[in-house]
Amino acid sequence: MREQNTIFQGLWPALFTPVNPDGSLNPKELEKLIELLIAQKVDGLYLLGSTGQGFLFSEEERKQITRLTLEIAGKRIPVMVQVGALNTEESIRLARHAADHGADGISAVGPIYYGASAEMAFEHYRRIAQATDVPFFPYQIGNAANMQVIDRLLTLPQVHGMKLTTDKMLEISTIKNRAGEQWKLFSGADELMCQAALCGTVGAIGTSYNLFGPTCKYIRESFLAGETMHAMEYMLTFQKFIETIIPVIWSFFNRAMYLRYNIVIGEPKPPLLAKPLPWTDDQIMAMMEEIENFYTPVS
Repeated sequence: MREQNTIFQGLWPALFTPVNPDGSLNPKELEKLIELLIAQKVDGLYLLGSTGQGFLFSEEERKQITRLTLEIAGKRIPVMVQVGALNTEESIRLARHAADHGADGISAVGPIYYGASAEMAFEHYRRIAQATDVPFFPYQIGNAANMQVIDRLLTLPQVHGMKLTTDKMLEISTIKNRAGEQWKLFSGADELMCQAALCGTVGAIGTSYNLFGPTCKYIRESFLAGETMHAMEYMLTFQKFIETIIPVIWSFFNRAMYLRYNIVIGEPKPPLLAKPLPWTDDQIMAMMEEIENFYTPVS
């Protein structure tokens, strides 16, 4: 088994789930995407999170996507599967399925829809974590991380870290100071990947790494090596780019992935909406090139 201190770090695309016009999985495009990212030497894949529209697929569809992804990846790259669902029992079934098919890590959002107390959140995470022997990474999104829950999660040996999608850097630092070297923390806000590294994250999981994997990996690694001014210029440009595409983000990535890599992501599943793009293909290519121009590959 690969050493965990080398698996859980670096840049992990939050994998798109390519779909057909009827919303069903498009296996051919999924394979093209996975092969692309492996060839680009990203550090891992995060499956069926928000970007992968995991909550919009049925339980059986999620199992199909997980199984196929793990078959295609074939242990050439670590895969972490997000198994959070409306009810804990479904999450447990999804976690066990992912473990049975060779997932390297399992992740899950906290309770959704029903207002969650600290006790509810902990019990939800505890039961999923203890359902398998696979390292578990709670996914914190939307709300401030509850330190009461964090302290209790630190007592569970199955929990190896967290995915923290927050723009509050002090939250990440606080969790890092509590966990020390016990946990591997991943940032989940693409536009803050370098800033989060200063707060103790060992990796970054995000949507735009499907499109800009080599560039974002290069910038993050060069930043950690001391190239702070180049990283600052990049992050400001990257943040402006993300702010620009947010109103039409699903449509943008669908078109951009096709233009750059001939990969069709497909329209998002309802209730998410595809929206008309306000840019021509040439303008979209120019937007991508502005980001990619920061990448200076080693020859």
